[in-house]
Formats: sequence, C-alpha cells, structure tokens
Amino acid sequence: MHYHIILTDLCNSECRYCYQKSVKDADSDLHDVFRFDFSAPSRSHVDVKKLKQFLERDKNPVLIFYGGEPLLEIEKIKEIMDTLDMPFRMQTNGLLLDRLPFEYVNRIQKILISLDGSQERTDFNRGKGTYNKVMDNLSLIKKNGYKGEIIARMTIAQYFPDICKQVLSLLKDGFTSVHWQLDAGFYASDFDLEQFKSFVKEYNKSITDLVNYWIKEMKNGYVLKLYPFAGIISSLLKNEKTKLRCGAGHSGYAIMTNGKIIACPIMNYIEDFVAGTLDSDPQTLRTFDVSGRCVHCHIASICGGRCLYWNKAKVWPEEGDNLICETVEHLICTLRDTLPDIEKLIKEGTITLENFEYEKYFGPEIIP
Repeated sequence: MHYHIILTDLCNSECRYCYQKSVKDADSDLHDVFRFDFSAPSRSHVDVKKLKQFLERDKNPVLIFYGGEPLLEIEKIKEIMDTLDMPFRMQTNGLLLDRLPFEYVNRIQKILISLDGSQERTDFNRGKGTYNKVMDNLSLIKKNGYKGEIIARMTIAQYFPDICKQVLSLLKDGFTSVHWQLDAGFYASDFDLEQFKSFVKEYNKSITDLVNYWIKEMKNGYVLKLYPFAGIISSLLKNEKTKLRCGAGHSGYAIMTNGKIIACPIMNYIEDFVAGTLDSDPQTLRTFDVSGRCVHCHIASICGGRCLYWNKAKVWPEEGDNLICETVEHLICTLRDTLPDIEKLIKEGTITLENFEYEKYFGPEIIP
C-alpha cells in the first residue's frame, strides 16, 4: 500500500493555484455535502513509533512525504527515516531540497518536483526565481550522489492549455519523467463555460501534438516516461481494467497530521473520507468507490473515475464535468489510435512492453 504522510499543511510558496482551496476556502455548498473537521494541527503530531507499528502491519508499505511543503519539516523527515526501513518517496516544490542532508535525500527513491513547464511559466505561477532555484537544487543533489527518479509534476492552468510546449521545455531541460494535472477549478462560482470550452479545445489539440511527438521518439527507440501516456498504453496493451488510477481509497491513503487515515491528501479535513487510524489494521481500512456518472461510462475501465474528490464533491455544474470528461476521452482515444504503431514497434524489437511499466499509486497523475 502507498501512504502519503502529510507532514504539514503549511507551504513556503504562494502559487496561483493550491489544493487547499478545495477544502479550507470552499464555499458553503461544499459544507452542505461533507462533514469537516479542521481540528488537526498544521504540523504532524504523529508518533513515529506508532507510525512504524502501523506500517509494519502492511506487507509492502511505501511512504510518500507530502504537505503543504514536506521539507518545512526536515527534522520529522529525519526522525521517520531513522526509525523506518521501507521505500520512501517525496512530493515537494524543491525550494528547500538543499537543506535535507544528502544521506537522507539519497534514500528517497523517487522525488516529484512541482514545476509548471518552462522557467517563464513556472515563475509566473510560483514566483520569480523559483525555476532557477529548483534546478540548482536538483543539480546539487545529483552532484552529491542522487540516483533516483526525478519526476516533474506540472499543473496546467485554465489560461494556459499548451501542454505540449511545456512538457517539451522540461524534456529539453533534462527531465526524463513528467506528469501533469489540470487546475480545473473546484468551485461552480469560478466556472466560465465559454472560457473553459476554449481551454479544452486548445488543450486537446496540444495533447494530440504531444502524443505525435511521443510516437516519433518511440520510432527512434526511446520511450519518454510521460506518465499519463505510459499508464494508459500499458493498460491498453495488456487489456487491463483499472480502478481509480491514483489508488485513492483502495490502494493508497493519506496519514493526516493527527494520525487519522483518509482516502487521499486532497480530502484532508473531510470526515466523510476517514478510513481508519494508526491503530487500524491496514487490511481493514475503509475503501471508497467512485459513483454516479463514472460507473456506467464507456471508458470507465481505462479512466477509473479520474478523481475521487471530483466524483464525490459534485461542486461543478454539469457542463464543467462534461468538459473535464471530454479531455479524458480525447486523451484515451488519441492514445488508443497509436496502438497499431506501438504494437508494430514492439514486434520489431524497437521498443519493449517493459518500456511502459511504472510504479502505481505513488503520485504521478495518469488521468490528469
């Protein structure tokens, strides 16, 4: 099982978007849907010995450091890593990565770094100088022996649908693994139908361009690790049906700062998604399934339901949900159209099925 441990809900960055708007600043309509409890402390009060006992009851635990910004809690990270022996992952904005001693950094096998594409785009979203500081920190950890996977995790905002351009910028700057999420908004009050229609049209076109580039590189024997593409193609090649691809509520959970266990980090503070506590047996944690429109959708077995929070909160008008689903269907159908080319390349030995393998549930979006 994969567990995101929320070390703090505080952050040292002020991005133009933030997941906290989905809970702390939500409008009253959301409070009519869910029960909230904001009593959990801002910083983790989890007893590390108790955490160890809980994770030892899981056969194959993986722990992902998460926030807010987890590197605001370096001493807690060190305490956990000094106590536990298991695979570690981290999702971070990277600004404080130089402050974690390298003997700890080098034990974190996969690091997801929040960058939104080019220097210009990242600095626009996250503040001037952010991109260069993060890239300097990545150079530093590599210089000091880091050999793990570094994944650029992008957010594509409504005003900037150019996913192809931004992914190619990150590849040019040395990243070999990329995934992205859509900042589709969480409020009906924020929804501008015409604006979002325009975004979806341009985003889908850019996805097509990026898929074409991906296949072009594949014909040269190089399968770029673009997680949304690799995950979907892997399932299509294997004829594999999937549950919710992030694992939320069935193969992955989040550990809150007070020790409660919830379906995913986005559901922090929402009592309806509490699955257990650190006293629970991991095998008996409450599970959650998608419902409503996702259950009978014709691409459900490939999409899996996109996002549990989105599926359950229902804070968007129907037109907004339809447009989000349009991006998912376009992504899947565009990739499905490439299957003959990919199967031919595998048969010829130019690439292998293993090129599309990836670790599930540790963070990268498969369905943005």
